[in-house]
Formats: sequence, C-alpha cells, structure tokens
Amino acid sequence: MSWKDAAEPILVRMPTVRRPEGHVPFRRKLAWTAGTLVLYFFLSNVYLFGADQGSDIFGQFRSILAGGQGTILQLGIGPIVTASIVLQLLGGANLLGLDTDDPRDQVLYQGLQKLLVVVMICLTGLPMVFAGGFLPVDPSIAHALSVPRSVVKWLIFAQIFVGGVLILLMDEVISKWGVGSGVGLFIVAGVSQKLIGGLLSIPGLTGQKPGVLTAWVEILLGDIQVGSPLTEAGLQSLLFGVGNIVPLLTTLLIFAIVVYAESVRVEIPLSHARVKGARGRFPVKLIYASVLPLIFVRALQGNIQFLGRILYRQFGDTLPTWLGVYANGSPVGGLFYYLNPIHTPRQWMWWTGSVTQHPWQVVLRVAIDLVFMLGGGIVFSVFWVETADMGPESTARQIDNSGMQIPGFRQNVGVIERVMERYIPQVAVLGGLLVGILAVLANMLGTIGGISGTSLLLTVSITYKLYEEIAEEQLMEMHPMMRQLFG
Repeated sequence: MSWKDAAEPILVRMPTVRRPEGHVPFRRKLAWTAGTLVLYFFLSNVYLFGADQGSDIFGQFRSILAGGQGTILQLGIGPIVTASIVLQLLGGANLLGLDTDDPRDQVLYQGLQKLLVVVMICLTGLPMVFAGGFLPVDPSIAHALSVPRSVVKWLIFAQIFVGGVLILLMDEVISKWGVGSGVGLFIVAGVSQKLIGGLLSIPGLTGQKPGVLTAWVEILLGDIQVGSPLTEAGLQSLLFGVGNIVPLLTTLLIFAIVVYAESVRVEIPLSHARVKGARGRFPVKLIYASVLPLIFVRALQGNIQFLGRILYRQFGDTLPTWLGVYANGSPVGGLFYYLNPIHTPRQWMWWTGSVTQHPWQVVLRVAIDLVFMLGGGIVFSVFWVETADMGPESTARQIDNSGMQIPGFRQNVGVIERVMERYIPQVAVLGGLLVGILAVLANMLGTIGGISGTSLLLTVSITYKLYEEIAEEQLMEMHPMMRQLFG
C-alpha cells in the first residue's frame, strides 16, 4: 500500500473552503476580499489572553510574515510559507509521486499542504510559548484563575493555534472567492499600514516618531532642529535621521525599478494551428518567478534566527561563542550574527559608532547576507518555476493544448519546449538575482516606515499583479465571451 492510500483518509478530511459552483461576479469577489481583509485587521488587534508582551523574535521579519506580536495572529503566514518551502523541496525532488493533473492527487496535495501548515503551527508555536518565554505568562491572569502557569501557557498556545488555522482559511477564501492571493494581500495590508505611518505619523497622536512628511513640516517651521548640513552630524540627520531623505528616495526608487522590471519581457509570437489569422504572444517577464520566492528566503532566515534564540534561551552563556553571542536578545557575534540579515543602515555603518563589531565583521555579515539572498533567490526561483508549472516543459504542454504553435516551427511539444528553454531558465535566474540585490540594497539604505526591502519589493510586485488581475476580471465581466474563451 502506497503512502497516498494510507494518508488519504486524513488528507481528504482536512478543513477546506468550498469552491464556488459557478462564476463569481467581480463585485462579489471584491466584497469577499474586503471582508476578509477587515477580519484580518481585526484579528491582528486581538491580543492573546493570558500573555504578557514579550520580545518580538520575528520583529525584523514581521512585515513579511504579516502577523502581530502578542496577537492571535502571532505566527502570521509563517507556517504557510514554511510548509510551502517543504512542499517545494519535496516536489522539486519528485519525492511525493503526485500528479497535479490527476483530480485525486490534487485533493491529496492540498490536504498535505494543510496538514503541513498545522504541523508548522505546532512546531513554531510550542517553542514560542514553552521554550524561553517569548510570550511570558501574565502572573495576574494565573492568579485570578487559580491555575498553574502551565495551564495558561496551553491556553495561549490554543489561541495561537486557532489564529494560524484562521489565517490559512482566510487565505483560501480569498484564493477561491476573492481577488488575488490571501498571503500576498495580507503582506500588502501590513506593509501599506507601515508605509502610511512612516509618511504621516504624528507623534502626539500615534506615540511614534514623526513620519517623513510630518517631520519636514516641523523642520520647515523650526520645531525640529537638524543642524547645519555642512557638518557631519547635520548631514547624517538629514539623510538617515529625522530628514529620512535616503530612505524616502530608496522607497521611490524601488517602486520605480520593480514597476519597470514587471513591464520588461520577451514576447514569443504564437499562432493558432487551425484558425487562420488567430495570433498571440507568450510573455516571459524579467521577474518571471515573481518576488514570492523572496518570502521563502527570508522565512528561512527567520527560522534560523528563531532557532538561535531558542538555543540561547535554553543554554544562556554556556552556548558556544562560535555559534552565537547575544546581547539584549540579539546576536552580536558567532554564526547566528553573520546569518542575521542587515535590516537598517545603522547595522552596517560602523564609522557612525552605531555598531560595536569590527569593520571586517560587518563587511563579512553584509557579504554573507548578499550571497544568501542571491543564491537563495536563484534556487527558489528555479524551484518555483518548475513546481508551479511555469517551466519550459509545462509551458510547452499548455501552449500545445491550447492549439497554438510558434510560427516557423513544427507543431510539436518538444519543439516548443526547446524554444522556451532559450528564455525561461535564464530569465528566472536573472530575475532572482535582480530582486535579491534590490532587497539587500533597500535594507542597507533604509525605507519609509522601517519596513524591510523584501517587504517593499513584495508589496510593489503583488500590487502590480493585483492591478493586472483586476483589469483582467473587469475585461471578463464586460465581455462574457472572453471568460468562456479563457475558461
């Protein structure tokens, strides 16, 4: 008996959202999307009962994980992303033996993905609650309930578990009934909130430092003194301090580059084999694999830092120094320090006195971060292309099944595949390199609202694709025949 026969009774019973039986009108899709986003914002502000606000172990990755520290969405989309990484690796190595064209295997694959998400919720949530006090128990709650702290800890974990399952189901609701991807929309929602706060935050109302536009109004009115720009201190204050000129320019530049890169493509001409005059083009975009593989890279780095924090909480100062040296809960030396990506300009500008490490240590950390992002971006881009049916072979089959062919070539899957092999693998690698470099540079130069470069790249790319999908939905709504043509 194969593993599929043994696991099928469990996988087919995983909680799922029913698919729509027919066409869902565009307005209804928007309503489902908006309602789910409102629910997401509501849950991200529901704090865990019985928990004190501990240190945010995913603070530097929080905008990517789309969660909230100390809330029911503590884990965010982290378990979904980690489960996707595992499935990517297993599927890429062809260890699952699942044919995604087979309806039965499709159900098993979706059930396996959900089961892995549940497992990742447990593997991430249990250490977070029980191993080192990342979510410490509020002693007043345990005293009021007259129960041991261990009972309150299990109560906290139960809330985290429910939140993890809810965000999985909300992602499925948007994928089946709404517009776009739930994971992508949750990232955009969290990052947009920080961007608006970084631009317009008013200290007296929000309790945060002033936003860029707010700060410049106060600078021009003389309420904030930045010093002369001819001095080193004044120049740094304008560029990276209160003025935030460099982060503002970096944010605008990333927006412009990603939008431009999304429009750069190689268009392969197509013609219909039976319908004379029916022609089309297959676009191979520069960012062919999208920016989503960057989530996998940053999630992997986040899990590595999570492991380091757990080891430090368990072993303390007895942890080998080559493995990690910690101060105030953050790595300042050892392997976990070098594997911790750069997030702000102050983490690498040693000449400003903001870091205590030697310059060669800082340079080595930047180099490792760059290599990790470039290598990971390439690897996950290739895996994404192959496992998401975007590779040359899958694309050739799709074109052939649609009755199209490349003018001047025989109508044969193998011929189309050889033509696609000239472009798709190379473009996937170039796209992975481009987004990796942009993510590291954005982190080093800083962005508005303190969001990471990866988050900004994801937001721009997801928003651009969402715009394209909305335009396509509107076209289908206006011309029903187009919907029948494209299925």
